[in-house]
Amino acid sequence: MKIDLHIHTKTCSDGNLSIEEVFKEAKKRNINFMSTTDHDCIDCQERAIALAREHGIAYITGVELNVTFPYHDKPISLDFLGYQYDFNNKELKDKLLLIRERREARALEVLDKLNVEFDKENITRFTEKDIKNIQDSVDGAFGRPHIANYLIEKGIVRDKQEAFDKYLVKCNVPKYPLPLAEASRLIRNAGGRLVHAHPNDPNGTSLIAITHDLEEQTRIIEEYMLDYIDGVECWHSRHDANTTAHYLGFARKHGLIMTGGSDCHQKPILLGTLDIPDWVAEQFSR
Repeated sequence: MKIDLHIHTKTCSDGNLSIEEVFKEAKKRNINFMSTTDHDCIDCQERAIALAREHGIAYITGVELNVTFPYHDKPISLDFLGYQYDFNNKELKDKLLLIRERREARALEVLDKLNVEFDKENITRFTEKDIKNIQDSVDGAFGRPHIANYLIEKGIVRDKQEAFDKYLVKCNVPKYPLPLAEASRLIRNAGGRLVHAHPNDPNGTSLIAITHDLEEQTRIIEEYMLDYIDGVECWHSRHDANTTAHYLGFARKHGLIMTGGSDCHQKPILLGTLDIPDWVAEQFSR
């Protein structure tokens, strides 16, 4: 069995393939059990369920929520995955709409800050036309990756890494401050389960922002998160074998579900490339 429970689409997030193309690729790669987990957006879930049925793939609803986690009075950005929730739940839909609206306002604030940096370097400022071009490139949730792509297109940076290193980290604006307790309540009240995403991802929003030590990471989860989460993402495309083994042991100790996914944005296409055991799927039928 091939499993991938962490996939992003162009239709509702920052992936490179539409949701139809994602399922076509998943079928081609013989994926048996999957979930699309777009950022702060569940608008594609009804379509995903229909496509999964069409392609004969077992499917559970998914979403990736960005949480503001206060650690020693310092706000840390962490990601959590919601699974098996009712995508028609009004409270969840309303909150995600609010978060997406904040995403769009935030992106415009980032662009204002970018223009300040451009002035310092005698680079032509972004105009309303540039902003419209970026907005037109967005199919799902508007975020900094879309601005990064436009910086590359305009020849201001070579690649996405340079876009973030040179401009987008410095010009960052805080996201909607969603607390972990609220994220947990929203997902659980909609009948779902909340999973801590990629806790040791060296390139993403993870506990590495606090510590690289795995024992210290799991101590933080024990102290601050156990009441709010139902599982941990143990397999991830940027988790090494040691990280996976550590988090499997931690999840078993605390009776948490153990999930895994490529976190595929289709750049490159990583769908179904992780070796995730069949019993992971069985946890979702209990």
